[in-house]
Amino acid sequence: RAVEHSSCLLQFHEDGFLVLEHFFTAEECDSMRSQIERIVEGMEVPPYCRTQFSTKEDEQLQAQGSSDYFLTSGDKIRFFFEKGVLDEKGNFLVPKERSISKIGHALHAHDPVFKQITHSPKVQELGRALGLERPVVVQSMYIFKHGPVAVTPHQDATFLHTEPLGRVLGFWIAVEDARQENGCLQFIPGSHT
Repeated sequence: RAVEHSSCLLQFHEDGFLVLEHFFTAEECDSMRSQIERIVEGMEVPPYCRTQFSTKEDEQLQAQGSSDYFLTSGDKIRFFFEKGVLDEKGNFLVPKERSISKIGHALHAHDPVFKQITHSPKVQELGRALGLERPVVVQSMYIFKHGPVAVTPHQDATFLHTEPLGRVLGFWIAVEDARQENGCLQFIPGSHT
C-alpha cells in the first residue's frame, strides 16, 4: 500500500528503482533460505554440466554461451558455480554449499516456496501499483552471498529478449543483510532511461 503513495511512484519513475524495507517478513525470508538449503542438499549436477556463472562478456561466451546446461535453464532449476571452485574435470575444490554462485532460472515455476512468494497477493499488488499490465515472470534466481563478487555493471533487460524490447522489471529480494562487503545491489538513478 505504501507504493501507491504518489511520491513513491514518482520517485520510482524518476530513479528507475524503489527500495521497500521489510516488504517480506523475517519468516518469509527464513522460509526461502531454508528451502534453498534443502535444494542444495539434494543437488545433483554431473561434472560435465558444471558451469561457472559470470557477467563478463568473454567469460559468458566461453563458459555459458556454449553450454546446453545454461542455455536450456529457462524452464528448469539449475545450479551455477563460483569461479575457481571446480577442477578441470568439474570436481568440487570446496564444499558444494560454498561453491554455488546462483540457482536459476525457474524457481518460481517448480519450487512451492518460491512459487508462493513470487505469485503472492502482495507481489501482485506491488506489480499493479508500479504499472504492470498482464506481467509474465520470465526468470527467478537465488544468488548466494558468500562474499564480495565482482559483477559487471549491467541492465537486466540486455539479457532477456522481450517485445517490446527492454520491458523488464526486476524484483530483488534481499533474504540476508546486503552490504557493499557481501555484494549488495547498486543503482545509478535514472539509468533506466
